[in-house]
Amino acid sequence: MIVDTKSAARSAAEISAILFDKDGTLIGYDASWGPVNRELAAIAAKGDPELADRLLLACGMDPVTGHVKPDSLLAAGNTVQIAEGLLAAGSSCDLADLTQRLDRLFTDAAGNSVAVTDLKAFFARLKSRGYKLGIASSDNEASIRETAKRFGFEQNLDFVAGYDSGHGTKPQPGMVLGFCAATGLPPHRVAVVGDNNHDLHMAANAGAGLRVAVLTGTGSKESLAADSDYCFDDITGLEDLLPLKAGG
Repeated sequence: MIVDTKSAARSAAEISAILFDKDGTLIGYDASWGPVNRELAAIAAKGDPELADRLLLACGMDPVTGHVKPDSLLAAGNTVQIAEGLLAAGSSCDLADLTQRLDRLFTDAAGNSVAVTDLKAFFARLKSRGYKLGIASSDNEASIRETAKRFGFEQNLDFVAGYDSGHGTKPQPGMVLGFCAATGLPPHRVAVVGDNNHDLHMAANAGAGLRVAVLTGTGSKESLAADSDYCFDDITGLEDLLPLKAGG
């Protein structure tokens, strides 16, 4: 845990809703997205392996080690931003066509994603404690819903937002504010949980009550320290942090 101040403790006691990022937070990033990143580069390179490696490097992934830089396009960008980055790095694809192909790839990838814990049981426990629960991702909404359905926690979600859901994109505050509108709660009673600084900046921009970082994605304690109130190895750390019953 990075920061544990009296102010943060007071905020934790007031939390009634939790807004999660998806990839790197609910879904382990390396196991789930390493192969997908290589496939998206191959698509954008039209099968040219040397160009695919250059595209990966430009977007934040080392093609040899598979390491993805924190807050890079592949770590935090939405589909349009990634497609634009691939074109800027040398892909000759049409932007609209590439965006559509990547969205299909990302939705299909939900079937091979690897959860960081038993998400069905985890969400059920939080819901039984009275928390409103949502997901805000830079992925498309269809992919988020497919992931929730696959892991069996869709019935416990009060809100879902992807980059294409009409709430804006990270780090803008719109996804958090949309969650607040859907649940009837003010931002200071919302905890935002994510694996990169885009998530934490979104939380700050919206005035969220808590900013919680996890280390199952592309961020590190060092890269996340300045922008988080707490940093856990994974999302299960929330269960001890938050009150047994959602804040009043």
